[in-house]
Amino acid sequence: EVQLVESGGGMVQPGGSLRLSCAASGFTFSSYDMDWVHQAPGKGPEWVARIATTGHVTNYADFAKGRFTISRDNAKKTVYLQMNSLKPEDAAVYYCNAVLEAGWTTYDYWGQGTQVTVSS
Repeated sequence: EVQLVESGGGMVQPGGSLRLSCAASGFTFSSYDMDWVHQAPGKGPEWVARIATTGHVTNYADFAKGRFTISRDNAKKTVYLQMNSLKPEDAAVYYCNAVLEAGWTTYDYWGQGTQVTVSS
């Protein structure tokens, strides 16, 4: 059974930090690019960051650059999102997403999400 389980969310004051984790099982984690996506109340999903299979290539949404860092540990089958200098607008449910594009087929798995609240 494929599972992605996020953790590490919570409430933090503006300017604070959180480290999200996403533990994977049931598929070949090291073969998948990993994304973090967030969704704020009343808004659609928004891509945050991506890390390639080996961890050597990362990409960030403009709002995340310089504040967030995505990383992965393929031995632990876990992807992380270190979030610093958090702002109220970062508040959302954060989801990890595993993606593998193989020819005409895309394999796509999602976790259940973890809530991040930024408030004073």
